[in-house]
Amino acid sequence: MIDFHTHILPNIDDGARNIEETIELVEEARKAGFEAIISTSHYMEGYYETNAPEREMWINIIYQQIQEKNIKMQLYLGNEVYLSENIIELVKYEKASTINDTNYVLFEMPLNVEPLNLFDIVYEMKKKKIIPILAHPERYAFVQQDPEIINDLIEAGVLMQANYASIDGYYGGKAQVMVRKLLENDMIHLLGSDVHRPGTIYPRIPQIIKKLKEIIGRDKLEEITTLNPKLVLQNRRIELGEPNIIELTMKEKLVMKFSRS
Repeated sequence: MIDFHTHILPNIDDGARNIEETIELVEEARKAGFEAIISTSHYMEGYYETNAPEREMWINIIYQQIQEKNIKMQLYLGNEVYLSENIIELVKYEKASTINDTNYVLFEMPLNVEPLNLFDIVYEMKKKKIIPILAHPERYAFVQQDPEIINDLIEAGVLMQANYASIDGYYGGKAQVMVRKLLENDMIHLLGSDVHRPGTIYPRIPQIIKKLKEIIGRDKLEEITTLNPKLVLQNRRIELGEPNIIELTMKEKLVMKFSRS
C-alpha cells in the first residue's frame, strides 16, 4: 500500500514536531502495511510556505535515517495545497509541489464554505495540464449538505482522495456516512492517512482495512490503496468512471442532520 496523504516532515506545518516523531511515524506506517509514503505537507500562502527545495532536503535526511535504522520505506515529495487563484504559479515556481514532480496536485479547501471560484480554478488547472486531486471530500460541510458537488467535480476531471480514518468515525458521524457513500458509489480514487502525530491513525489501519474490504471488496481496495497511487507517481492517467447519484437512507439522513460533526 502507498499512503497518499501525510504530514510527516518535521516542524513544517501542524504535523510531526521533530525528526524523532517523523521516524516514529515511518515505523508505524511500515507496521501498518505501507510500503511507500507521500509527504503532503500543507502549503498555504501567508501561513505554511516552506518551499520545495527545503522539503526535498528533509525527505533526503529522513530517508538516510530510516536506511540507517533498516526501515524499508519509499518516500515521495508532494504538498496539500490550499486552494487559491495562485495555485498554478505556486507550482510553477517550486513553492508548492506536485506529487513526485508529476502533473498531479493534491489540494484542499475551506472545511465549511465552498469557494466561489472553485470550478474556475479547476478549469485553469486542467487547461495547464495539472490534474487536481481533492483531499478528504467527505470532511467538507458543504459536501455533506449537498454531495452532488462531488459528481460535478469528478465530471470536471477532479480525482478524490479520502482519509482512512473517516471510515471508522475519527472525523465524526457525517464524514463517516459521506465517505461510505462515496466508496459505495465508486467515487473515491485514492486513500491517505492524513497522519499528523504518532499513535493516532496508523495503529487503526488494520481494523480500517477490514471495514474497507467489507464495503468495496479486495480488488477495489487494492486499486485505491496501491494501483492508483502508483499510476500517479508514474504520471500515468487514471480513468474516471461516470459518477453516481448519492442517495442517503433515512438513517443516514438523520445522522447528517443531527450529528454535531
